[in-house]
Amino acid sequence: MTSPVSPEMTVSELMARVPRELGLRLIAGEAGLERKITIPRIQKLGLALAGFVHYVHPGRVQIIGQSEIQFLQQLDPARRRQAIENLPLKDISCVLVTKGLIPPAEFLDIAEREGIPVLVSTLVSSQAILKLTEFLQRQLAPRQWVHGVMVELFGVGVILLGESGLGKSECALDLVLRGHRLVADDIIEVRAVASDRLIGFAPERVRQHIEIRGLGILNLRDIFGIAAIAEEAPVDLAIEFERWDHTKEYDRLGMTDESVEWLGVRVPLLRIPVSAGRNLTTLVEVAVRMHLLKTQGVDAQRELIRRHDELVRQARPPGPVEGHPRSAPSAESAAPLTSQR
Repeated sequence: MTSPVSPEMTVSELMARVPRELGLRLIAGEAGLERKITIPRIQKLGLALAGFVHYVHPGRVQIIGQSEIQFLQQLDPARRRQAIENLPLKDISCVLVTKGLIPPAEFLDIAEREGIPVLVSTLVSSQAILKLTEFLQRQLAPRQWVHGVMVELFGVGVILLGESGLGKSECALDLVLRGHRLVADDIIEVRAVASDRLIGFAPERVRQHIEIRGLGILNLRDIFGIAAIAEEAPVDLAIEFERWDHTKEYDRLGMTDESVEWLGVRVPLLRIPVSAGRNLTTLVEVAVRMHLLKTQGVDAQRELIRRHDELVRQARPPGPVEGHPRSAPSAESAAPLTSQR
């Protein structure tokens, strides 16, 4: 497992990857296409144009909509240029103009001079902000790389962990034969797209491939078709294979709750001892079904123990409870029979 990293992207990368619905086109500042975008949240330039320039945060995409353009147009040319010059021009990654509008000539002149890319989208501000924020949150999400195999079963993303040679890839291949999907083999890119949500990806260079000792590297899409591959999946469960140790006491009731933490998000963890004759594929499938039941409030182990405890209470014979005041003998009953004659 590697240390978390905070990615960034250039404006040129943004234009190449952004969803087509935004319909971006560059109208000024081509020299600044290598400026960095580091924060997924979008910011509107209205307050900064009105003089509150300290509100501009470096690394964000700045939005100009109809209200900002109307504000600039009502200023005389000198005040308009001054309002634009007062912006922290070095801190602006790029400017996105919405609704297909064109900013005043002064704005475009300064952007061209300073190398600030000015992009235009046909969408209105609310739609452009929504789609661009969703895109940037995924692209700029904190991420780290985890060594393991990731599969998707019944809509649940599962990361298989454990030392090399325990059969993680073979288990994943067997799961694909049962109709499930491979996300990544050997290395998984985990991104935190929200404070409590992780998504796993395969690095692009090894996507669709799996290594099986004795067979080599297989392209599962070529062998089984597109249905055998998932480009991404939520990280819902981790299962760690460990070599069976006869000296170790294993949890036989399933009452131990463990978890593993990636990027500040805790993920439920199950440990499965590996020994000859154990069907790991079936165990993983059942583990995922158990996980789904637990998310719906059904916990077979705890329900069995609750019923057992209830039967024990019902079978306990009635009688005085030790320590209860009524369990102590009275003075009369404690006196010898001769004293009562």
